[in-house]
Amino acid sequence: MDINEVRKRINLLDDVLLRIFNERARLALEIGHMKKGLGLPVFDPAREKMIFARMKEDNPGPLDDGAIVRLFERVVDESRRLERIMSQGEGHDEC
Repeated sequence: MDINEVRKRINLLDDVLLRIFNERARLALEIGHMKKGLGLPVFDPAREKMIFARMKEDNPGPLDDGAIVRLFERVVDESRRLERIMSQGEGHDEC
C-alpha cells in the first residue's frame, strides 16, 4: 500500500468518526432533555468515570489508556457543553 492509499483509508475513517461524533451529540442532547425534565444536573462525575473506565478496559491499542481517556474527556466535555446550552434554551433543539 502506498501513502495515498493509506491517506484514503484515514479519510474514510474520519468520515465515519464525524458521523459518529454527531450521532453521539444528538444522543447527548436527548439525555440533556431528559435530565432537565427530571431536574438532574448536567455534570455526572460517576457516569463520566464509568465511561473512561470502560474505554480503558476495552482499549486494544495501539493508543495507550491515557490517550484514550484524553480523547474521551474531550468528547464528553463537548457533550456536556451541548447539554448545558440546551438546558439554557440557547442551543439547537434537534431532539
